[in-house]
Amino acid sequence: MSQATTASAPARTPLQRAVSRARWRLMPFLVLMYILAYLDRANVAYAKQAFQASTGVSEAAFAFGAGIFFIGYALFEIPSNLILHRVGARVWLARIMVTWGLLAACMAFASTDSLFSGLRFVLGIAEAGFFPGVILYLTLWFPARERGQMLGLFYLSQPLCFIFGGPLSGALLNLDGLWGLHGWQLMFIVEGLAAAVVGVIAFFYLTSRPDDAHWMPKDERDALAAELERERQRKAVHGNLKLGSALKDPLVLHFALTYFLIAMCGYGIAFYLPAQIGTLLGMKVGLQVSLVSAIPWTCAFIVCLFWPGMAVRSGRRRTFAVISLLCAGLGMIATGYASPLIGVSLLCVSVVGLISAQPIFWTFPSGYLGGVAAAGGIALINALGNLGGFVAPTLKVFAEARLETPTAGFWVIGAGALLAAVMISLIPRRADRAVSDEAVDEAETLLPSSAVRTHS
Repeated sequence: MSQATTASAPARTPLQRAVSRARWRLMPFLVLMYILAYLDRANVAYAKQAFQASTGVSEAAFAFGAGIFFIGYALFEIPSNLILHRVGARVWLARIMVTWGLLAACMAFASTDSLFSGLRFVLGIAEAGFFPGVILYLTLWFPARERGQMLGLFYLSQPLCFIFGGPLSGALLNLDGLWGLHGWQLMFIVEGLAAAVVGVIAFFYLTSRPDDAHWMPKDERDALAAELERERQRKAVHGNLKLGSALKDPLVLHFALTYFLIAMCGYGIAFYLPAQIGTLLGMKVGLQVSLVSAIPWTCAFIVCLFWPGMAVRSGRRRTFAVISLLCAGLGMIATGYASPLIGVSLLCVSVVGLISAQPIFWTFPSGYLGGVAAAGGIALINALGNLGGFVAPTLKVFAEARLETPTAGFWVIGAGALLAAVMISLIPRRADRAVSDEAVDEAETLLPSSAVRTHS
């Protein structure tokens, strides 16, 4: 029986084996790197109450400091990603991690408004290029048909950050007084140094391109390199953009504005979710609130295991992304009018929608751009998009103060996702087909025919 079953199963091609080997080798480590990156970016949300009580930093100053990170990030995003394209991912991603890890640890000494804002600004400069660098890195390792799934796996980092990093941050906050330090100081030091250590490991572990992958058999390495080269040539035939053209291309700017709106909602949630759950539960932010805060991210983790892959295989990425963003926006707005139990449930809907939409979104620019234009274009999209992280907390505080109601903040955050859904729906069909047709055609070589549907 087993021999017959084995005999009837088709043998995997060298390309299939190469993709599988690269997935298991690279994705877990990239996920770990982004967990630490996102944790060092968003852990101010957990420190917020204790940090402000200890230092006297005002609500407006906290919102400004939380957001100014993205100004430094945006200013150095494109140069950082172009350097990565030149020197290779292994060297540059490792450099980014070590630098930002050490600076994140220095946040333990941000005891004044100016120090807090200054360190957040420099931290943004240090981390610039990491996320678009990984997106670019995935284009160097995985064909278009696999990229939606790989982006979905990579985006699992965000919910994992809050599932495990949130309780870790809460536990460290509860160690107030250990070694004469406040709990929020311990949190910044431990989590920052962890990122620096992983950055050192990344230098020895990562491989820049398949051609350098000595851990992969030669036939698999050659098959993967040949497939990626064919994909690069197809992009060139369809009018692959030069760097200067990419930075001025209307569709690239459309992508950037879309991501700006997504980021407004995303960082609004990331910066204020623990405080909001604490308010709903009537509790101080600590381990218990952090555990409850992990519930929405756990739901997002589960959905991201299948939703982005379904979007690419079905050929209806825009529809899937719009559904996700509508859930994100409407769930966030409704939270402001709900009871504690319903409010937490609506936060789950919002977080699931937000996280599941992002890997689908990134299949559009990563399929549209190639070569050095991909390095610069993806960096531009991420840089301008992440300015939403600066706008969201500042606009939220302004709206709440002006209208004298906390529900105004939920409208600001939710509106970003709703407008992003409109922008996704307006992506030209030519850009949609640039990847979708190729992904569906190529998927027939790796997926059962029943799993691949005709693109409408």
